Amino acid sequence: MSDSKYQLKKNKRFGFLQVSPTPSEEEISGFYADEFYSTKYKQLNNSGLLEQTKDKGFYDANRNRIFSLIKKYHETDIKGMDILDIGCGFGETLSFLTKKGANTFGFDPAMDAVKYAKKNGLNVVQAGMETVEVFKDQKFDVVSLFNVLEHLSDPEAVINEIRQKIISPKGLVIIEVPNEFNAFQQCGQKVHDLKEWWVAPPAHLNYFNKDSLCKLLSYCGFNVLHAEGSFPMEMFLLFDENYVDDRDIGRQCHEKRMAFERHLREQGFENALNDFYQALASVNLGRQVLVIAIAE
Repeated sequence: MSDSKYQLKKNKRFGFLQVSPTPSEEEISGFYADEFYSTKYKQLNNSGLLEQTKDKGFYDANRNRIFSLIKKYHETDIKGMDILDIGCGFGETLSFLTKKGANTFGFDPAMDAVKYAKKNGLNVVQAGMETVEVFKDQKFDVVSLFNVLEHLSDPEAVINEIRQKIISPKGLVIIEVPNEFNAFQQCGQKVHDLKEWWVAPPAHLNYFNKDSLCKLLSYCGFNVLHAEGSFPMEMFLLFDENYVDDRDIGRQCHEKRMAFERHLREQGFENALNDFYQALASVNLGRQVLVIAIAE
């Protein structure tokens, strides 16, 4: 870990790693609101609107995957469904689901992102993570958190609040987090003699894999229905393509990943792609892990 004032400790109940000591709420909120979406912050290179727009086809394919999973696992037709995206950013996912007929809501700490989403007609507000009960007296059929849980000081409290206060009976929670300390990542680190570049407080406070995320959800009253990984980007390190130290190589690797998925989809092999990503999750591999669970 690059910042010596922090250590990583294993959560005794669920097994994910957590930064210790926990930064204050002011530090977390300030970082997330002021730096996370700025061009100054290079640790997370796909959160800015520019990146989302440049690779719109790739991200829309992933959003369509989310749409198909909602249809598969929720009893209600998406038309008229109430969906909340926590940490909605610029609202790109909400825009996609709105066009599919859902009633969408979102909130995010970053004011610039919220302003952009509002300009596009979305029902989005600026709010921190002190509570997820932002839309009072509103229950949601689907609650999503894409690359949010790793930033929170108390993920268990947030999942409990979702379960107890804002999700409808039989509602779905959809969570995507980085899949950290996986075998490919740690091997690539050793091969190239790298620091643990993915350990990045105060941005990332929690380090999950599929098993620890599922344990957390199950403990908080959710039944896990589905888990899948994403393309294992760390595999490029094992091909001796060091994208960690060279951002140009990183872009090339990202383009190869996009081509891999695009070719499979265009040639009619999307089911094989989905099966591959689910298999990755079963052995805790993949750059990201996505889990869908239902409120019991």
